Amino acid sequence: MKVLITGSTGLVGSNLVEHKLSKKFNLLTPSSKELDLMNLLKTHNYLKKHKPDLIIHCAGHVGGILANMKDPHSFLFRNVTMGSNLISSSYELGIKKVINLASSCIYPKAIKNPLKEDKILSSVLEPTNEGYSLAKIYCLKLCEYISKKKPNYLYRSLIPCNLYGRFDKFDLSSGHMVASAILKVLKANKSTNKTVNIWGSGKVRREFMYALDLADFIWCNINNLKKMPYYMNVGCGYDHTIKDYYLTIIKKVNTNLKVFYDRSKPDGMKQKLLDISSQKKLGWSPKTNLNEGIDEAIKFCKKKYAL
Repeated sequence: MKVLITGSTGLVGSNLVEHKLSKKFNLLTPSSKELDLMNLLKTHNYLKKHKPDLIIHCAGHVGGILANMKDPHSFLFRNVTMGSNLISSSYELGIKKVINLASSCIYPKAIKNPLKEDKILSSVLEPTNEGYSLAKIYCLKLCEYISKKKPNYLYRSLIPCNLYGRFDKFDLSSGHMVASAILKVLKANKSTNKTVNIWGSGKVRREFMYALDLADFIWCNINNLKKMPYYMNVGCGYDHTIKDYYLTIIKKVNTNLKVFYDRSKPDGMKQKLLDISSQKKLGWSPKTNLNEGIDEAIKFCKKKYAL
């Protein structure tokens, strides 16, 4: 099977390529220069030339809460454009299998946890990442509408919980929470005051899964697309507070670091725990616990930044 992975150098894409099961497939892993998803004609021509049997759409304009708040326009426009160009071109060219990566931020901000797929669009979104959320909802619905119109087109969207791990974007201004926390703690450990500044109260809860586990789910279920609903959650089924994640990282780096909670900064949603009933029906569960995953992520970050 010829499989196209968009965003193959990002967090999910890199883990898909690194996963041992990827060796069973003929992978297409173009750079953004080779496959410019912002350009409809170039996207169409690439797909027409290479004719993949399956597309795993991981590419996107991504970032943490600060980046989303600063520039919602880019998160909406770029992600809608890339997704629309890719999905519409795939449909027009008769490519019948697409796995589209959505995000748990598409759920309304004030609904009961765990979050069930039928609650999407039931209420208002969390304003701190509204632009990105709307783009992901657009792509998810586009895939759903195509599959309903043409049942032999297996266009499915996965809604993973928050992710972390090797190949993450370790950046204090635009990275996701765990990656930013790891870099922040490692830098604090090198500083003189040994203090870690945490946004908000530290009490909100988040579900984080090791990214290689998401890659494992995808490769293990390549042939189960017919069994999947149009969109489904993929996660751990449990969560921790932001404080818990920081304390786990701090314990592995230096237990003497002091923690300061900056309550002038937003917490975001109080909880984002996914209902993984559909995932369980497929008989899959993540393999990496938090301690193992944090160890690997810290090692990767230390090597990348020579810390």
